[in-house]
Amino acid sequence: MESLNKIIDESKQGEALHLATEPTTGKKLFLESYGCQMNFSDSEIVASILINKGFTTTQNYEEADVIFVNTCAIRENAEQKVRNRLNDFKRVKQKNPKAVVGVLGCMAERLKAQFLEQEKLVDIVVGPDAYRDLPNLIEEAEDGRKAINVILSKEETYADLTPVRLGGNGVTAFISITRGCDNMCSFCVVPFTRGRERSRDPETIVKEAHDLFEQGYREVTLLGQNVDSYLWSGGGLKKEVLSDEQKANAINFAQLLEKVALVHPDLRVRFSTSHPKDMTDEVLHTMAKYENICNYIHLPVQSGNTRVLELMNRGYSRQWYLERMAAIRTIIPDCGISTDIITGFCSETEEEHQDTLSLMELVQYDFAFMFMYSERPKTLAERKYKDDIAEDVKKRRLTEVVNLQQKNSALRTKAAVGKVHRVLVEGPSKKSEDMLMGRNSQNTVVVFPKAYFKKGDYVNVRVESCTSTTLIGNAI
Repeated sequence: MESLNKIIDESKQGEALHLATEPTTGKKLFLESYGCQMNFSDSEIVASILINKGFTTTQNYEEADVIFVNTCAIRENAEQKVRNRLNDFKRVKQKNPKAVVGVLGCMAERLKAQFLEQEKLVDIVVGPDAYRDLPNLIEEAEDGRKAINVILSKEETYADLTPVRLGGNGVTAFISITRGCDNMCSFCVVPFTRGRERSRDPETIVKEAHDLFEQGYREVTLLGQNVDSYLWSGGGLKKEVLSDEQKANAINFAQLLEKVALVHPDLRVRFSTSHPKDMTDEVLHTMAKYENICNYIHLPVQSGNTRVLELMNRGYSRQWYLERMAAIRTIIPDCGISTDIITGFCSETEEEHQDTLSLMELVQYDFAFMFMYSERPKTLAERKYKDDIAEDVKKRRLTEVVNLQQKNSALRTKAAVGKVHRVLVEGPSKKSEDMLMGRNSQNTVVVFPKAYFKKGDYVNVRVESCTSTTLIGNAI
């Protein structure tokens, strides 16, 4: 998977996401999300559907009538966290037998039998394309029946729904532009849990961005497993059935990016995740053209070795990736760049691991999301390759990658000292109410004295010092 974890505020990754509301006479919903930002975004859709049916939300699962966990299946430890949490909810259900517990999202299809029948942890299992069916499924569960819908759709984008913004800062928000994935990377379970890729009507995306700006939001992130492959024809036809003429007249990602940027010059635009094989110079030139499109790209490499990339079915070589990096540095010289890296993939040799380290030295990422390979059921790698790298070797290689990235992150952060950065204020600093925090265009956190500034303001900050990951300065 093109990991979407990177676009969650790192301090919140894996935490619950809730919304508290005033008490009403309706049923109460407790909703908790884990994993990638797509899951958090989907939870906002779920909340919208159920609030429209008279539900209110609560932060206390012990008082909830319905408890949902939106799940992640990308790595084994994520699944274990969810399983542990379901055991907590099982104890609540013992006290309140009428409570309904459900699993949503990526774990639903794969583990439906275990959850419903073998372990009896839940009453409802719902896949990411079936959220509109939740009111009916809740009724079934309340009648004592096991309720399940994990059917994947080739059409569903939830484009007509207005998400309920859960647990956010009121400044930054996420807009889903595609669902599913067609890339079939050999290590990734996403195509099996989220289905085929489909793009959302651009007019609904632009309207959602406009509405968010009117509500006071000042930054949107366009979300998709692979945003660069976004393509919308007037009739919403699939890319594989479009003629060359239809493709030429369709709206691609660069054009969508421009449409959103034109909503308002004070609305910052970010996007994630990009795929190296699909990122075009047209996208880069669009970024360079508009000041409010942030100079930041998350470009997962996964490995620095061409043979391993071929085994991963990534669709590009080491050289192709480096050429894409060269294009980014040429067209957007001050672009912040982050990545995903997997260590210890099937049959990876020591020399191939060194290729990853050497690529990291060449690129010098601002930050990275780094993991040991974790075999996932149903993937091509699980069926065709042997997970033959010893755990201690995986860990040692991961440690080397992490140590190198920490060095590079410190160098990249230090290079920003002495410069003036335009910062969008997201709220108070975690360490002091007298300090504010926000991010610059390159997605680096900047901290500065509060003075008279407030959340949602743009502030020019001269950076005077830094930690390895945070810039510290004063407003000018």
